[in-house]
Amino acid sequence: MGESIGLLKVIIVEGKRLAIRDFISSDPYVIVRVGELQIKWPLTKTMGWFNFAFSLEACTNFPSFIQNPMEKTKVIKRSLNPVWNEELTFSIKGPVTDLKLEVFDHDRFKFDDKMGHAYLSLQPIMSASKLKRALKLSTGESETNLRKVAPNRDNCLIVDSSVTYVNGEIVQDVYLKLQDVESGELFVKLKWFDLST
Repeated sequence: MGESIGLLKVIIVEGKRLAIRDFISSDPYVIVRVGELQIKWPLTKTMGWFNFAFSLEACTNFPSFIQNPMEKTKVIKRSLNPVWNEELTFSIKGPVTDLKLEVFDHDRFKFDDKMGHAYLSLQPIMSASKLKRALKLSTGESETNLRKVAPNRDNCLIVDSSVTYVNGEIVQDVYLKLQDVESGELFVKLKWFDLST
């Protein structure tokens, strides 16, 4: 695999008004997936390498050479308004398009129940690093708004989200409405660290 172009830190802060899946409550956790993977798969010595692109949704068991394709938060027991404050880090090796978050109810003796999903384009936060360089912003500068992202069909935003440069970091706070479920919202903070030169 190639070198990282950046690090994406996804802080799953909290959920609000999540769906009930266990009589009167739920035991929620979040699975975070980043974009699609491009993998070179060896077929045979005579055939060489085969380029194989696939969606993360179709895969659950990944070969060990794939770095951080998905991450999972801890389970919060009996809560419809869980607070995770959990940071998940992804090493980004090429262009990715979106972030997908799936919420599940943990069940001990049966399959985990779906509690909705949300998605968000990563293009605004990743492209903000170019704007940061163009503006020649440095670590000591005060908070600078780089972009504003409005709710639209390419995201599950509830309200406008700003990409800001603060304390040397590119940050985006997002409030997401969970899809395909009766209720639920997630508050997530994204941080992008550009490693390309």
